[in-house]
Amino acid sequence: MKYAKIEGLNKQVSKLVFGTATPKLFAAVAPGAGEAEKQAAFELLDQIYAAGVNTFDCAHHYGEEITGMWMDERGIRDNCVVITKCAHPNQWRARVTDFDMLSDAHDSLAKLNTDCIDIYMLHRDDQNADIGMIVETMNRLYNEGKVKVFGGSNWTHQRIEQANEYAAKHGLEPFRVSSPNFGLAEQVTDPWRCDAKFSDPCVTISGPENADARAWYAKNNMPVFAYSSLARGFFSGAFKSSNPEDAKKIMDEPGIIGYYCDSNIERLRRCEEIAAKKGITVAQAAMAWIYNQKFEVFALSSPVTQDQIDQNIAAINIELTDEEVAWLNLQ
Repeated sequence: MKYAKIEGLNKQVSKLVFGTATPKLFAAVAPGAGEAEKQAAFELLDQIYAAGVNTFDCAHHYGEEITGMWMDERGIRDNCVVITKCAHPNQWRARVTDFDMLSDAHDSLAKLNTDCIDIYMLHRDDQNADIGMIVETMNRLYNEGKVKVFGGSNWTHQRIEQANEYAAKHGLEPFRVSSPNFGLAEQVTDPWRCDAKFSDPCVTISGPENADARAWYAKNNMPVFAYSSLARGFFSGAFKSSNPEDAKKIMDEPGIIGYYCDSNIERLRRCEEIAAKKGITVAQAAMAWIYNQKFEVFALSSPVTQDQIDQNIAAINIELTDEEVAWLNLQ
């Protein structure tokens, strides 16, 4: 495992981040769940942690309760970096408000059984919400010692820049991290478009049209926590580029909506070629592409078997040439 430092944190952050929105963890806190479901979730988290992953990505509506129970029972909270998120819209209204940000934070602290969140992010943006209010509210949580670092998930780099200009002007703590979609696959449509009624759509920095965003992250040294790094299984190796229709039998609906297109099928074919050449898996080729970028990237992934965990971690150390990085991305 490799680790990196995030300004504002006194702990190293694993380059592979475990995404807790996974069925085994959902099952552990579902109505009617018992000790067997809890222990199955704990065993998965134990595997992840034993492999060197110390960073866990949660949100107000997933992962917090079971992750909090596990850290408490194992006595390892101080060794873990917890990411969680707030202010996701619901079916009735937008929620990027000071009330919802504060309320979600207190819910999250209780569910995680902790007194401080390591990295706290707005889950979505709402550009109708005042940027000053957002920065001031995050600073209130920061000053109260309830969060150490904050940022935005699904925020454009322009909006983050606005937030940090406001922070600089008023002597406040800035956004220090961002979590857009990022990976080799181009995100052609918002995978959760049905959720966007009361918020801005999901934000990706993948694909040729987002080169300026990637350049901004490199220039500003802002770490990226890349969600859907393997395009919800598009680069899992579970289907071949020669039989792309198999994707529709294997991937979920958001994955098909977001990533199924001719250009990504060609990227998959090139991953297969690189994988054969280097003696690695397709998933490792796609993950290595992320780690060989010119800016700091932490890849969010949800491996559920020991083999998947080992493959994800090994990909961190796979080196690609600049030419290979460009070629995989159809450049």
